[in-house]
Amino acid sequence: MSVVVPDAAEKLYYRIGEVEQIAAVPAYVLRYWESEFKLLRPKKNPAGQRLYRPRDLELVQRIKTLLYDERLTLEGAKKRLLADSRKSGQQMELGLRETVYADALRRTRERLTALRERLTGPSISRL
Repeated sequence: MSVVVPDAAEKLYYRIGEVEQIAAVPAYVLRYWESEFKLLRPKKNPAGQRLYRPRDLELVQRIKTLLYDERLTLEGAKKRLLADSRKSGQQMELGLRETVYADALRRTRERLTALRERLTGPSISRL
């Protein structure tokens, strides 16, 4: 699902007032959804103001669609979001695992290479 963001497509963060206007959902509803949906966790700046990332904005739009258009209950929307996140999360998780494994293998290879160089260096006599 794509979010239509007028004149601010490149922004990294949106304040709650901007999200309120873009999503056409009152700020108090957004704050309530934060308490109900664990996936919706905007960052907060040192002053405590909410800073929504583009993915948070997409999630707000998705929640709005589930609740207002598909007329799901809060529990139904939570279950649907959880199921959707598991589907996409498994793919993301596999991608992250590959990266973690590749980094671990690279570090192991570097350590083994350094160990081999130390063992075969001039200070060790060969038989």
